Amino acid sequence: MRPVSYEDPRALVDADAAGDERAVEAALRPGTLDEVIGQERVREQLGLVLEAARGRGRAPDHVLLSGPPGLGKTTMAIIIAAEMEAPLRITSGPAIQHAGDLAAILSGLNERDVLFLDEIHRMSRPAEEMLYMAMEDFRVDVIVGKGPGATAIPLTIPPFTLVGATTRAGLLPGPLRDRFGYTGHLEFYETHELQEIVTRSARLLHVPVDCDGAAEIASRSRGTPRIANRLLRRVRDFAQVRADGAVTQPLAHAALALFEVDELGLDRLDLGVLDALCRRFGGGPVGLSTLAVAVGEERETVEEMAEPFLVRSGYLARTPRGRVATPAAWEHLGLVAPQRAHFGSRSGTLFDE
Repeated sequence: MRPVSYEDPRALVDADAAGDERAVEAALRPGTLDEVIGQERVREQLGLVLEAARGRGRAPDHVLLSGPPGLGKTTMAIIIAAEMEAPLRITSGPAIQHAGDLAAILSGLNERDVLFLDEIHRMSRPAEEMLYMAMEDFRVDVIVGKGPGATAIPLTIPPFTLVGATTRAGLLPGPLRDRFGYTGHLEFYETHELQEIVTRSARLLHVPVDCDGAAEIASRSRGTPRIANRLLRRVRDFAQVRADGAVTQPLAHAALALFEVDELGLDRLDLGVLDALCRRFGGGPVGLSTLAVAVGEERETVEEMAEPFLVRSGYLARTPRGRVATPAAWEHLGLVAPQRAHFGSRSGTLFDE
């Protein structure tokens, strides 16, 4: 029996009619490895692991998926369960604060179940140590009582497959990483791959879109399918209200300009960070906390939402003295960089951390 595809038109129409954005996003996910666009290396490697496991009639090895948010780690976990025709249990690292929480989840698993643990690096240390034994020996020791009278009761767990997902693989301890039989890193998508994803999603949403319109949305999606699908839905809204419903390149350009997403995918926060860095602090270096106050955001928001894309795009550099605007940032804002270049300089300012 083939896995059920998530391309269910009725589910998509119902979710769209109800205005449930998360349900629409889930309905747009591919249901099998063959439907996945991009990530060829991970797709081929994972397909080999799953096919070998099916041939042996056993649960596949534990899988660790790493990469930035929005690239498809949850989708891959859903596909693994679908390809293995196994139930999928979903939880997250922050939800497991005690070893007892993990023991309760593991004790409810059946043979060959797939357990998806999102943000696995945020799991508590006691639960993490219990997970070591569960992954390797399919057994956990439940401690009953306290002090000298405490007793360890061994609990056998049916063979299962753990799929861990993390955006910060470096925070995982070595013993945990070593217990995964397969580790896959999801890369950012190329523009032509995102164009295919936008075209596919538009077809499922019954949105007429031409090649240039899809390319316009894809080029501003920061290499991330989740962002591409979100922008497509906003462009669809614009086309429905202010045009005839069809998405063309000029219409997509106008819609994304309205939603403050520029030609390179920089949004209001990104441009605010670059503008503050260049106009207020002369290009830096400037400390992260000061930069966050200047744009009216929390430090964590700037560090996790804006910085990764700005650094990857070559507009911002992180130095020991603080954040520095690159020449490309000045050029993108239409400004002339001062002759005293800060980029790569060892000199500091009053705004350094």
